[in-house]
Amino acid sequence: MPAWWRKLRRHFGISAPRMAVRTHLSWPWRAVVGATLVAVIGGMWWWGFDFGQILGGFNRKEVEEKLLRLETETARLRAEAADLRAKGARLETELAMREGALSTLSKQATELQNEKSQLNEELVFLQKLVADSNKQVGLSIQRLAVERVRDDAFRYSMLVVRGGNPTGEFEGALALQVTIQPAAAGRGSGRAVVVSLPDEQPELAAPLKLNFKYYQRVEGTFLVSPGAQLRAVTARAFENGQANPRATRSLNFP
Repeated sequence: MPAWWRKLRRHFGISAPRMAVRTHLSWPWRAVVGATLVAVIGGMWWWGFDFGQILGGFNRKEVEEKLLRLETETARLRAEAADLRAKGARLETELAMREGALSTLSKQATELQNEKSQLNEELVFLQKLVADSNKQVGLSIQRLAVERVRDDAFRYSMLVVRGGNPTGEFEGALALQVTIQPAAAGRGSGRAVVVSLPDEQPELAAPLKLNFKYYQRVEGTFLVSPGAQLRAVTARAFENGQANPRATRSLNFP
């Protein structure tokens, strides 16, 4: 048998000597070593997970920081939006109030302008009236105007003047004779109707009273049948106790 074969059998055969190396560790130390090994493996896994996310372009901590920053910014923007909405509502209310006030002021300015124009017109008329007072003696109806205000109503206005140098108060009343054509008859046909005021409308008695020294403006409204057309208006001024009129003025309509 070759020598090398004998050496091989001596080391690896059934007659080879046995040898065992054992380390003596207690169970607590084995538990500590095992826990440490598990912690190291877990830390390496976690670090590898985070590092892998970083290498892959995803950083969880950075994302969490950005998310927290965005949530804070969103809350701030929501608060600013609510504040802006409240301010917008206040501004809209103030704008509506100012527009209402501006509309009211514009309307008042228009009314004042119209009133000013009317007063200027009356002033010119009264100045002319005073200048001509010595030329025209007695009572006269200087101005008579009638206009429709509703489908069944007309408004009248008159200026009754005493010329010369009157010494006492004039007391009397006006009487209106209104010629109307009912709507059922049609324009240009049918029979006209004459209405005497204030006999047929007693509520006009007070507005038609006269009590003045130099002049008096008389205004009021009389009623007609709906849709009736006005043909003529005659105004007569009577002095108390006199049967004949002191002044007469007529107004015809086409």
